[in-house]
Amino acid sequence: MAPLRAAMKETGARIGLATDGDADRFGIMDADGAMVAPNHILALLFDYVLESRGWKLGTARSVATTHLLDAVARHHGVAVYQTPVGFKYIGELIKQDKIALGGEESAGLSIRGHVPEKDGILACLLAAEMVAVRGASLGQQLRALFHKVGAEFWPLRVNLRLSEELKQRTIERLRQDFTKFAGRKVAQTDRTDGTKLVFENGWWLLLRPSGTEPLLRLYTEADSPTNARRLAEEAERWIHE
Repeated sequence: MAPLRAAMKETGARIGLATDGDADRFGIMDADGAMVAPNHILALLFDYVLESRGWKLGTARSVATTHLLDAVARHHGVAVYQTPVGFKYIGELIKQDKIALGGEESAGLSIRGHVPEKDGILACLLAAEMVAVRGASLGQQLRALFHKVGAEFWPLRVNLRLSEELKQRTIERLRQDFTKFAGRKVAQTDRTDGTKLVFENGWWLLLRPSGTEPLLRLYTEADSPTNARRLAEEAERWIHE
């Protein structure tokens, strides 16, 4: 992304758009050269397509993806479908015309009437359209979206490279019934894919083995980047207890 950032600075571009090699995932930069989290792009685009297309359909997200999508759905009075990790589950909902937009935190999305698979080029084009139509930077739009839904959502993902012994011990410990975790009261335990603990204040964490790498993936979301990091650190301490 460094060459893109340099080109943006040189040309005064309002948005930087990139895809991975096979163009199914997106990477998007704001006018100041800051990367915008895929989770935030998903929520912004969901809000935008509902407003601009007039669709009264909901969204689908994987269990590891931001609850900001849920907040946007509540604001518009539409449904949220939670799926296991893997875009094929979201693709089925697109084929059934049940959702306006579906996406995953790993920078994949598609929309109603399009292919039921990740499309990074589509994501970039929609983001460019949104910036042009709204006449505001992505950062400005994100702050406005937080204000609209009445809360902030800051996600984080950490890849944990553990010994096989520690990884298996952690997976075994995650099978217990949680009432508290690291001193925090657990409001809900979700085992859609891995173990997701939702706390009373709406913060959450998810631990799940990667399906593609020898890793344990840790996802958190809280009301600030600092608190999302704090939650991740608490989870890592719990793993090593």
